Amino acid sequence: MHSVSTSFPVGSQSLAGTFAIPETGVPGVLFLHGWSGSQDSDLKRAKDIAALGCLCFTFDLRGHAKTEGLRDRVTPRENFEDALAAYDQLVSHPMVDRSSIAVIGSSYGAYLAPLLSAVRPVRWMSLRVPALYRDQHWERPKGKLDRTDLTMFRDQALAPAENRALAACADFRGDVLVIESERDDYIPHPTIANYVTAFRKVRSLTYRVIEGADHGLSEPHMRRAYTDLLTGWIREMVLGAR
Repeated sequence: MHSVSTSFPVGSQSLAGTFAIPETGVPGVLFLHGWSGSQDSDLKRAKDIAALGCLCFTFDLRGHAKTEGLRDRVTPRENFEDALAAYDQLVSHPMVDRSSIAVIGSSYGAYLAPLLSAVRPVRWMSLRVPALYRDQHWERPKGKLDRTDLTMFRDQALAPAENRALAACADFRGDVLVIESERDDYIPHPTIANYVTAFRKVRSLTYRVIEGADHGLSEPHMRRAYTDLLTGWIREMVLGAR
């Protein structure tokens, strides 16, 4: 905190005043949506979190929204590059404190989030129903991956050394929120367990299950439950650290 002296007129008088100015900016929050989603699913939560005193950034991954025509060609590597560019866009804002960045990912976006943390500073990370992919899928079109093969892969117990996303989790040292949907028909519990187990060096790990929820949070009460969990965690971890 530093002070800047000023004066301002009132009638015929000039009064002295002092601005108390923070040395750092506000926390920055990056949202990464899931496959077949868009930033629209994050906008309401981004506004709620912005109201707490954060600067939030949402965007559409390639292959979604206006670039949906690329859906059958875009690869995880290319979407990772999207996430990297979005991160750099967020921290370029003059109000953002670059040492206070949170990444909030859902499903496919929650797979990209740990990979992003391996190459950019991330202090807080929230992963809702994080997906998992074979390392060999990195350069393959995401929309053409074999669903049966993915289901078999996600039912396996995997160590961090066996997957690049889990390896990134094992190296992460910030605070983490992992959220599972009780009735998820895409991401089985073993995948969630792989993520939770991989976070070995974190400052804190919060794990929650949304009772009765499906993968996409199709009902309003499921979405409210997620929003409440997320905003409560942001308030405790991100704002609490200020």
